[in-house]
Amino acid sequence: MDDLIAEHAPNGVEFRTLGDVARFVRGNGMPKTDLVDEGVGAIHYGQIYTRYGVWATETISFVAPETAMKLAKAQPGDIIITNTSENVEDVGKAVAWLGSEPIVTGGHATVIQHDLDPKYLAYWFQSESFSLQKRGLATGTKVIDVSARQLAKVRLPVPPIEVQREIVGILDKFTSLEAELEAELEAELEARRRQYIHYRRELLDLGAETPFSALGDLARNLDSRRKPVTKAARTSGEIPYYGASGVVDYVSGYIFDGDYLLVSEDGANLLARSTPIAFSINGKTWVNNHAHVLEFDTYVERRFVEIYLNSIDLSPFVSGAAQPKLNKANLNRIPVPNPPIGEKQRIVALLDKFDALVNNLSVGLPAEIAARRKQYAFYRDQLFTFEETAA
Repeated sequence: MDDLIAEHAPNGVEFRTLGDVARFVRGNGMPKTDLVDEGVGAIHYGQIYTRYGVWATETISFVAPETAMKLAKAQPGDIIITNTSENVEDVGKAVAWLGSEPIVTGGHATVIQHDLDPKYLAYWFQSESFSLQKRGLATGTKVIDVSARQLAKVRLPVPPIEVQREIVGILDKFTSLEAELEAELEAELEARRRQYIHYRRELLDLGAETPFSALGDLARNLDSRRKPVTKAARTSGEIPYYGASGVVDYVSGYIFDGDYLLVSEDGANLLARSTPIAFSINGKTWVNNHAHVLEFDTYVERRFVEIYLNSIDLSPFVSGAAQPKLNKANLNRIPVPNPPIGEKQRIVALLDKFDALVNNLSVGLPAEIAARRKQYAFYRDQLFTFEETAA
């Protein structure tokens, strides 16, 4: 980059306002109800926050041709930028349209027509330089707005096209590397999850000779000590307040102090099983009436039951479809394998090791991705840092 700048911009890079190098076409209309499965390509401003990256060559949505005639057009190479958001971080998010045909956009978005490299400009809208400027121009509290008129005031470096293209090439590579890393880490995590499920199935296949006991005979049910408190009546604090799927709030008091197993009593998750329906808690806690509270004599017995309940289909014990419920009577009659304590200890020890491997990667994955994104942002901002040419 230094050599390229020395060759093409030896006296520094010109900085100009966006209004000097671009033309703005403010979008209007196009509610989500206008979006259809085929027709003229369309980018809804809300999709820019969640569905698009720095550039796009295909649209996710379309509008009817007669609807498109009333909307703002984006030609190949134009930028579409959001003007409103619920927070200042998202407002001003931009996507470069690099498809082969014109598309349309609607309200809360602006089409930016320009003569720069489209990706260069779209990447610059991600930079710290733009972020600092838009914060000074944003208005509103609940809804944050940066109008086209305000956007025209931001200053940006406009290096020669050769430099712009080199920056784009570098940032494209960073983007690709980040995506590859994320895919690799996700694949590794999924592989470990499958491995855990495989060994759990193998270890819990204890043979026909293994006796079973009703869950009600293995644990003490403490449901009578639960106490639901409405959100308005809760006093904020540091004690976790548990519901059917985990912590739902933090309060100042507690009704349990120790190690317990909670089992979801109601909710769609009893059938969907998107999160564990049995989970351990410890220390001072408060539990409402949406989770059963079970107490065991040892960690091994509690953990064994937790693992087993999360591995089996509980639908035969769940009543109701619209509002699934696992009542106390049905909970107590769930049959649980009851091998000798030594065998339970062996199974729990092995599965705890596998669980730790999965959890370590689950924690490390977002941390690693965040570190790479921070590194990416650092180099991106360095690439957009130029010595400004003398006036």
